[in-house]
Amino acid sequence: MKDLLDQINGVVWGPITLWLIGLTGLYLMLGLRLMPLRQIGFAVRQTLRSIRHSGGEGDVSAFESLMTALAATIGTGNVAGVAGAIGVGGPGAVFWMWLIALVGMATKYAESLLAVHHREVDELGEHVGGPMYVIRNGLGKGWNWLAVLFALFGTLAGFGIGNGVQAHELAKALNISMGIPPLATGVVFAAITFAVIIGGIERIGRVASAVVPFMAVIYVGGAATILLAHISEIPAALSLICRDAFSAQALAGGAIGVMIQKGIARGVFSNEAGLGTAPIAQAAAKPGDPVLQGSVAMLGTFIDTIIVCTMTALVIVTSGAWMPIEGADTPTGVALTMAAFDWGLPGGAWLVTFGTVFFTATTILGWGYYSERCLEFLVGVKGIKPFRLVWVAVVVIGAVASFDLVWTVADILNGLMAIPNLISLLLLSGTVFQLTRRYDFSAARFRD
Repeated sequence: MKDLLDQINGVVWGPITLWLIGLTGLYLMLGLRLMPLRQIGFAVRQTLRSIRHSGGEGDVSAFESLMTALAATIGTGNVAGVAGAIGVGGPGAVFWMWLIALVGMATKYAESLLAVHHREVDELGEHVGGPMYVIRNGLGKGWNWLAVLFALFGTLAGFGIGNGVQAHELAKALNISMGIPPLATGVVFAAITFAVIIGGIERIGRVASAVVPFMAVIYVGGAATILLAHISEIPAALSLICRDAFSAQALAGGAIGVMIQKGIARGVFSNEAGLGTAPIAQAAAKPGDPVLQGSVAMLGTFIDTIIVCTMTALVIVTSGAWMPIEGADTPTGVALTMAAFDWGLPGGAWLVTFGTVFFTATTILGWGYYSERCLEFLVGVKGIKPFRLVWVAVVVIGAVASFDLVWTVADILNGLMAIPNLISLLLLSGTVFQLTRRYDFSAARFRD
């Protein structure tokens, strides 16, 4: 069964899906005439402005919705995922990670714009949206089956990739570094999770807006300290990444395909552009301006991959920890990142552990909101309270047990979420282009 699921997972997350995600992003970027790259300044200004002024229709500010999305996306992919891509594909994989992130900004912009444009107000008076509502309201009731598939995949995948796996990694990190029993970690964090998610998107948004900037500054600050101490080596590291992406040796040996696939896969896994998850949080934001919120959302991809993942990658490449040493085992995953940080900073491994703990913890909160909204689409608001209780229980179960088959199934479902989302993006791309071209970015409003 494990072999069969691994094969299915390899197909779901294989070249076809990854290239579809990449080419969809490229199509949207060209159709938007590079707007996501040209309007980064606008996105930053509007995000900061929403901290002080957050009027309009919605449940949270644009800043809080961005932090909620980042809480779910900044996770193990930024620590272990980058190291895994370099370990298997070499430094050149980072180049392809950058590339998928840049076109992914257009994808994240488009899917969030559509989520706000087609959002609804549920029975509790809260704003709900995401690919399932985009498909039903944008493509029509004849496409409702596709919306149901996305919501079903999103509900089930969250328990594995967004909860159990994260809780397991959190408990393991604390057990290794501090000797804390996994059960104790599970129980304590389950209580914290319940206290946060019981308050819905407003409380999740407040917690995320406090925790995410804090953890990002600490982690990125540590990486920046290492890089500043070895600033003369950064140009060589960047040059190596670019050279290795197109190296003659990789082309001759057939490794170029592995490098590209690993770079794209880790980029998508890290920033989730194209999976349709972040728009679920963006749909709840004030002031309900789809172009403005899409612009804010695309910052998530930039921050997650271009900033956080790049800092991790540069530390790893500069340290040389990724290079094989004859007669010794080369560290992989989070161990590689820890070795690289320890090389450049006293106690660097502790910083990585600290980052891993916070990254995995906040991912559980963000994904809790995603899966809850997917379940609400399927069964209505009556499913919210039972869902929250089960979600909290899975935090404890995930901390003390590892069910490889369950996690593999969840990974498959996570990948399957991308298909309905990408279909809706391509079919409704005309709406994205039209609304964007009607928008006056200098005045932050639509033209009459």
